Amino acid sequence: MRSETVNTDVTVVGGGLAGVCAAIAAARLGQRVALINNRPVLGGNSSSEVRVWVCGATSHGIHRYARETGIMGELFVENQYRNKDGNPYLWDMVVLEAVKAEPNIQLFLNTDVHEVDASKDASGQRSIRSVTGWMMGSERRITFESAVFLDCTGDGLVGFLAGAEYRLGREAREEYNEEWAPLVADDITLGSTLLFYTKDAGHPVKYIAPAMAKDITQTSIAERRIIRSGDNGCAYWWIEFGGEQDTVHDNEAIRDELWSVIYGIWDYIKNSGKFDADNMTLEWVGSTPGKREYRRFIGDYVLNQNDILAQREFPDRVAFGGWSIDLHPPQGVYATESGSKHMYSDGSYHIPFRSLYSVNVSNLLMAGRDISASHVAFGTTRVMATCAVIGEAAGIGAALCAAKGISPRELHAAHLNELQQTMLRQDASVLGLRNEDDADLALKAALSASSERSRFGVEQSAFSVPLTANIGITVAADPGLDGIELLIDAAEAAELTVELWETGRPENYVPHTLVQSASTPVQAGPVQWVKLPLQWKPESPRNAFLILKANPALSLHMADEPASGMLAYGHSDTPAASRDFGENPPAQPVVQWDKKKFDHKAPCLRLSGITSAFAADKVIDGYLRPYGGPHMWSSDRMASDQPEWLELAWNEPVTLREVHVTFNDDVNEDLINLHHHITPYEILPTLVKEYRIEAYLDGKWTSVAGERYNHKRKRVHTLNEAVRADRLRVVVLETNGSEYAEIIEVRVYE
Repeated sequence: MRSETVNTDVTVVGGGLAGVCAAIAAARLGQRVALINNRPVLGGNSSSEVRVWVCGATSHGIHRYARETGIMGELFVENQYRNKDGNPYLWDMVVLEAVKAEPNIQLFLNTDVHEVDASKDASGQRSIRSVTGWMMGSERRITFESAVFLDCTGDGLVGFLAGAEYRLGREAREEYNEEWAPLVADDITLGSTLLFYTKDAGHPVKYIAPAMAKDITQTSIAERRIIRSGDNGCAYWWIEFGGEQDTVHDNEAIRDELWSVIYGIWDYIKNSGKFDADNMTLEWVGSTPGKREYRRFIGDYVLNQNDILAQREFPDRVAFGGWSIDLHPPQGVYATESGSKHMYSDGSYHIPFRSLYSVNVSNLLMAGRDISASHVAFGTTRVMATCAVIGEAAGIGAALCAAKGISPRELHAAHLNELQQTMLRQDASVLGLRNEDDADLALKAALSASSERSRFGVEQSAFSVPLTANIGITVAADPGLDGIELLIDAAEAAELTVELWETGRPENYVPHTLVQSASTPVQAGPVQWVKLPLQWKPESPRNAFLILKANPALSLHMADEPASGMLAYGHSDTPAASRDFGENPPAQPVVQWDKKKFDHKAPCLRLSGITSAFAADKVIDGYLRPYGGPHMWSSDRMASDQPEWLELAWNEPVTLREVHVTFNDDVNEDLINLHHHITPYEILPTLVKEYRIEAYLDGKWTSVAGERYNHKRKRVHTLNEAVRADRLRVVVLETNGSEYAEIIEVRVYE
């Protein structure tokens, strides 16, 4: 046996996506990081060992412009480029290589931390000096010493051993006034799940059920759950058990029960005669239960259901989510009720930094499913992409704490703005905050461009959609609306009515308050541009939600490709028809207005007036993602032989050493790591493919950086030598398919 000590600035325990993103975030800020995982692969429940899809704020397309950016966004985009079909082993490599690319990270796989050295001071505050783990297979006992520790274990073992305050189970309804909480507190949690994969062998394959297989016809499973021979993977997320057990101490028994259900379900599929499964065989069955819930630590703030549904805009917000509050019955697979019920906020919600550090362990941050949240709020924060963005926020916080020699609470009290501005500089997933970085020279520049998309219109029709039900459209009102035109077919003379609504909050894309309604007669005939005098001048740029009222005599023309800054929605009065929301489904606007029906499409619409939504100066307006508008520069249509450019000019020469360029990766596109769905392209068409960065030196434009085959959202170019110039420009030579050159942000540093 070898005993050794590893000393770093930050120690991250847990190699799920929360831990991975925390470690990368801290390392990129110059801190030495130890990342410890008790499994042979990274990725936690998303890894090839468990194979759960990485869900997040998009909620499989329910929320708009909600895909995560920052490190989680990089993983999504890179996996799409390398692994569009969602091979779980290739996903493992995407995650591993992201960690290996950071020279400041020391990675320790197969290392199980089970000892914590912590002490308590006179005030009752505890602090961690070190944690110790055993590296299985290598017979190494390793002690990790750091100034700051992150518990990203999911189960919360490190914080528990350090004496951190925590909760287990469900709070009583009265504690946080949560509608979905039980009347009386209990120790019930969400259960664990095992998944399985199948394949067609191309010839008949028999199946003799093992002795442990459960006869599911003697349970409620066959009647209450959807079973199909071709489904596999997360289609069986409902094979859940352990909500009434201890999901940690009873882990082995829970796994055995889940195995018995899987082999029983497969026996039912293969041998009941009810399915076309003669050639089907099991390809893979999980052996590591995917846990949903255990300890939740107490921080300086406990996030609760009301915060989620109200989208409370915390001053210390450092992350966002959008998955539904998704709670399951305690009996899991044996429940006679629906396997889950869902409640959505009207848009993405915010997560405060005070929920990411311990109330009583001074140098402990937490990220993932063990943050400071009630059981009900945890029902949404627990999904992996949200855990990942929380991890990045905690990792950035840990890096600043280590660099300054302070606690997370002190960081919150005295350096909150620095924390949030650092997150924006790293392109992290946070909403509604603006770049105010004094060191960013771009904020002091004047912007111009080769062209701007000042006349917004989608005019090339691919098909038409009958107005048998209401259709919604969101479009930027910047500085306002001065009339719209729609391309319409009329089977007979009819009246077109369109309502204009505001969305209430900049991050929302649902109708909130009626502003105006307009109607106009339409003569019988095809392909008519119909103008409506809808006018609106909001106090600040906002999204307008247009409702085209149903009229079966009319049809709306649609293009077969999306348009940046505009979305279309189908409407349903019965949200439960498209997804199970329990016995009494509430009216949830984001579900009733379904954008998925028109994904990768755009309504044929023209704005009558000039729009500023895509002006050159949007790249320095401080916003990194759609928020009351698209917040990007878009050129007019690119010519095949004429590049587009975006220029920054200063009154006098400045020293340029580092240039950050953030391109449009269309965060409305719902990417996934595994096979829930397949997005049709490897590289998002809106991304710029080839570009160069030029400085105006000695009376001419000189190339100082660039890329020929870009597939990433953000590029940071550190110049070999600093240059002095009063003009800088990004020249776009080619996109990955879009007709428009689009850039979200440019930053410049000495």
